[in-house]
Amino acid sequence: MSNNLIDRLETLRLKFEELSQQISDPSIIADQKKYVVLNREYRNLEKIVIAFKEYKNLVENREASKQILELESDQELRDMARYELDDIENKIPEMEEIIKILLIPKDPNDNKNAILEIRAGSGGDEASIFAGDLFRMYSKFIEKKNWKMSLNSCTEGTSGGFKEVIVTVEGDGVYGELKYESGVHRVQRVPQTESQGRVHTSAATVAVLPEAEEIDFVMNMGDIRKDTFRASGAGGQHINKTESAIRLTHLPTNTVVECQDGRSQHANYDQALKVLRSRLYEKELKKQHEAISAHRKSLVGSGDRSDKIRTYNYPQGRITDHRINLTLYNLAAVVDGEIQEIIDKLIMEENTERLKDSL
Repeated sequence: MSNNLIDRLETLRLKFEELSQQISDPSIIADQKKYVVLNREYRNLEKIVIAFKEYKNLVENREASKQILELESDQELRDMARYELDDIENKIPEMEEIIKILLIPKDPNDNKNAILEIRAGSGGDEASIFAGDLFRMYSKFIEKKNWKMSLNSCTEGTSGGFKEVIVTVEGDGVYGELKYESGVHRVQRVPQTESQGRVHTSAATVAVLPEAEEIDFVMNMGDIRKDTFRASGAGGQHINKTESAIRLTHLPTNTVVECQDGRSQHANYDQALKVLRSRLYEKELKKQHEAISAHRKSLVGSGDRSDKIRTYNYPQGRITDHRINLTLYNLAAVVDGEIQEIIDKLIMEENTERLKDSL
């Protein structure tokens, strides 16, 4: 490992120790906004510092083993030292690679909760059915991750599925994993609505937004118009007697958010406000970091079939992620929520690219 990298790690270690003292300071704890920012920075540095300590221990043990080989005459001790030295020599390069990856600049939103939005694209009723299949896929994945999902709003399709469904997902590192799902998903199969047995192509869009906190993005409440209306349930069969559903409109950008899943107007208002803040925060991020957004493959296209990130081909049992040219033949498992392998490969590809940029 180069001296420049060692110096950089020592600087980060000192920063970590400084943050450790700061987040224990009662005056910092009392200032919740400042505490959240510092604690987030502390947690981001913690893995790097732990890895650096392990690396330094390996280097020290390597020198100790070399010294035994140089000075010790006892053959048994020499054999033990040689065995340990061989093991350390293998571990040091591995630890150096781990540290390099940990030093890659992280997306500051990765640890946030996320707003997951799924919308039917081209393909008519089949697109709505496919949007419903994607919703089930993500629901299964979220359950496997022990994350929490809450429904914000949905509009059902006329033949099943959803024209639109929006949920909030809470848990550790939610956005950092789900963000790779943003884009247009294409399905090739014989639709339930097809009587001739022909394979059709349909599409649905997925948008994943980091849930913005008040410290991330401050909204001017004077710019927001609040409307109430009666919520309708599945198929329009249930009509609330009270106007509990909420529609918020951000007047400067004409961004509209509706929430009707909660039974109380207050709950719907709070949830709608979270979604609105997250959408405005995402727009601001895209303005500031267009290059980064493109690099992390988080742009959602128009919903047209040609603008795709992934194809689900049912006749062949095949799923293809076009961003990394990955093709798997386990479609049944994927649509049942087994998408971790795909996400891991996308993360690995992005880390590889970022590592090249940082060297």
